[in-house]
Amino acid sequence: MPVLTRDEAQARARLLDVHRYAVDLDLTRGDELFGSTTRIRFTARHAGDTFVELRPAALHRAVLDGRPLDPAALDDNRLALALTPGEHELLIEADMRYSRTGEGMHRFTDPADGETYLYTQTFIDDVQRVFAAFDQPDLKAVFDATVTAPPHWTVLGNAVATRTGDPAEGRWELATTQPLSTYFVAFAAGPWHSVRTEHAGLPFALHCRRSLAPHLDADAEELLDITRRCFDRFHEIFDEPYPFDSYDQAFVPEFNAGAMENPGLVTFRDEYIFRSAVTDTERQTRGVTVAHEMAHMWFGDLVTLRWWDDIWLNESFAEYMGYQILAESTRFDGAWTDFACARKGWGYDADQRPSTHPVAPDAEAVHDTASALLNFDGISYAKGASALRQLVAWLGEKDFLAGINDHFTRHRFGNAALADFLDSLARNTDRDVHAWAATWLRTSGTDTLTPTVADDGRGGWRLDVRHDGTRPHHLAVGLYDRAPDGSGALTARDRLTADLPAGGGTRTVEGTGPRPALVLLNDGDLTYAKVRLDATSWETALGSLSALPDPLTRAVLWNAARDMVRDGELAPTAYLDAARTHLPHETDVAVTRAVLAFARGQVADRYVTPADRPAALAGLTDLAQDLLDRTRDREEDGTAQGLRLTAVRTLIDSATAPDTLDTWLRDGTVPGGPALDPELRWRALARLAVLGATTAGAVDAELARDPSATGQEGAARCRAALPDPAAKEAAWRAMYDPEHRPELSNYLFTATAEGFWQHEQLDLVRPYLDRYHPAAVALAARRGPALATAAGAAGFPHPFVEQRTLDLGEECLCTDGPTPALRRRLDDQLDDLRRALRIRERQA
Repeated sequence: MPVLTRDEAQARARLLDVHRYAVDLDLTRGDELFGSTTRIRFTARHAGDTFVELRPAALHRAVLDGRPLDPAALDDNRLALALTPGEHELLIEADMRYSRTGEGMHRFTDPADGETYLYTQTFIDDVQRVFAAFDQPDLKAVFDATVTAPPHWTVLGNAVATRTGDPAEGRWELATTQPLSTYFVAFAAGPWHSVRTEHAGLPFALHCRRSLAPHLDADAEELLDITRRCFDRFHEIFDEPYPFDSYDQAFVPEFNAGAMENPGLVTFRDEYIFRSAVTDTERQTRGVTVAHEMAHMWFGDLVTLRWWDDIWLNESFAEYMGYQILAESTRFDGAWTDFACARKGWGYDADQRPSTHPVAPDAEAVHDTASALLNFDGISYAKGASALRQLVAWLGEKDFLAGINDHFTRHRFGNAALADFLDSLARNTDRDVHAWAATWLRTSGTDTLTPTVADDGRGGWRLDVRHDGTRPHHLAVGLYDRAPDGSGALTARDRLTADLPAGGGTRTVEGTGPRPALVLLNDGDLTYAKVRLDATSWETALGSLSALPDPLTRAVLWNAARDMVRDGELAPTAYLDAARTHLPHETDVAVTRAVLAFARGQVADRYVTPADRPAALAGLTDLAQDLLDRTRDREEDGTAQGLRLTAVRTLIDSATAPDTLDTWLRDGTVPGGPALDPELRWRALARLAVLGATTAGAVDAELARDPSATGQEGAARCRAALPDPAAKEAAWRAMYDPEHRPELSNYLFTATAEGFWQHEQLDLVRPYLDRYHPAAVALAARRGPALATAAGAAGFPHPFVEQRTLDLGEECLCTDGPTPALRRRLDDQLDDLRRALRIRERQA
């Protein structure tokens, strides 16, 4: 399928001024197709040839200014238009195909009750799967929409939707929108369970599947409270009021992202409606997503990027604002600790791969929509948000917000680029923001900051910071002393401010008094750089890390240790030893979860040698049991519950024998821990499947107990994990055989892939190693970017940390077979594999 190039978009933008879309959808035509009629009114500034995009199952009629066009002229997804100067009207009538991959109009039937739900995801270039459009972000227009749906359904959209006419006809009309880019147009239809309220004179609502109604109702007040608080805080700091007529938040099934910022109708993955116990940190993560998407109402929706090279103007700002506003306005004041634990590493990892790119790449580097899609990654989100946090620290919040408000005023309901934003900042500060942007936004890679602490010969000490990198850094240096009572605790002496100029080199900071026991660069995590510790500070950290008073400081130290393992400067077993020493005393759930996730998913499964893996799993089991035991006597609060739940998940995932898990499943609870709710039951059963200690019959029985959508995913994961040749072949066919029916949805594919490849079953699945790349290439070509991403992520043969895996992957990338989405995933996977092989070689 042709993708839109930047040159084509610029040419079309010079030719067209698009005024209005009238979209009519008929959702009553069956399980496979829906009707789509589009009327577009636009002006051609001069005579010229262009095209409109659509991907129909059947194009029935196309009429330009009353003159029929030949439907057979549709070339893949493009219908050519020869235009004269002046006003035009284009009418398109088509049948469109429902999606099972979370792209376009996704259709889902809930196995819990048989009800069907539809929602759109029109991101980047998928609106043409729903209706005909001039599909690029800088051709904004207002939208009118009408929808026909089954009578018992509710229809949602970007503006207030009203049922019209006879209710039995199922007709809905949506209010006219503000000017929108095509990729923001959204619909959702089905028998939604809704919780409605009003705030600041606007209708607010939450929506979910009916089978999730009790779980939404249990959390509705928390979700609405976060929504109101964030909404009010944005109105305190932004001059421009919320620009749309309503605020709906719909939690939808099988969603590919965390959420999507459709104006007036934000869609979230419905895993955020918690069916089982979660930690307070997971609730905080959900709150960040709520705040992130609301920030997009200004950053992206009100002012939209002109082309996809500027996605940082959307995502980096929403990421930064999501954490900042949640921390400022809700009870989740530790949000930045979670960012340091859960997001910062994502950025660091992405920035050290061959596929890294600047936060704001040159426009020529994003030459089409396929390449644009690849940049929604740890660079555009985590690194971009980190850069903005550094900008605020350097610029000052007052000037930063003044520049933002100037930007909104100058470009409201329009499009803007990096240069426009920098001009707005420059108008409100004396700082050289253009120079800052050149070093921070136009370059790639991570800087590394390395300290040397020495006696200055005058009774004091001196800190020399070696700066390996190109960016300036405004950061804090934390100084910590051992408590005088001999307890091993650390007390904060001072926080110094250091400014490291661009271009690298060494900067000296003079200290007074005795040398601190711990000197920590980037304390408070205000900048984006890998940090190292001097020998004395590292020895202090190994002995007293859990005794540091601030969880964000502890997160910075754990991130330093993580980076040292990945860079081959710290043995993986030493990281496990540090975790074994300190995590039982850790009081922050985000820190605990992040350390255990890295220890289990990377250190135990990829970095230690196969011979050392059993000992690593045993050590993690002991650690998790110790953490569980130590939290039994803590006051019953959200932190203690979260620590226990985190420990139990690790106990399950690291189990090497089935007896304990069998007992837990039979009794329905963990001694000293939580009851086994559906999430933990499926987790335990999946581990038993890996260990060969359960059967397909037991999986069927558990599915009968939990016949929900997540139950279906759990069953698919467990069946694929069974160490049985027939089960493996059945799972493989379900994922990759085009003749298998029905083809798996995006979520069921991922669940099956997660179960398939297991470290404990290398001999059983080794024959599939040679089959993987041809199958993934064929799947990506047949089913598109979402499944390509799933095949390159969950589908990759992670347990085979071997040279042969690398050789097969490199052979595949030397061909032109992989689609861009699959190629990017494979490229990243192979780079991570090379790193793991190097780490293992150092242990040999």
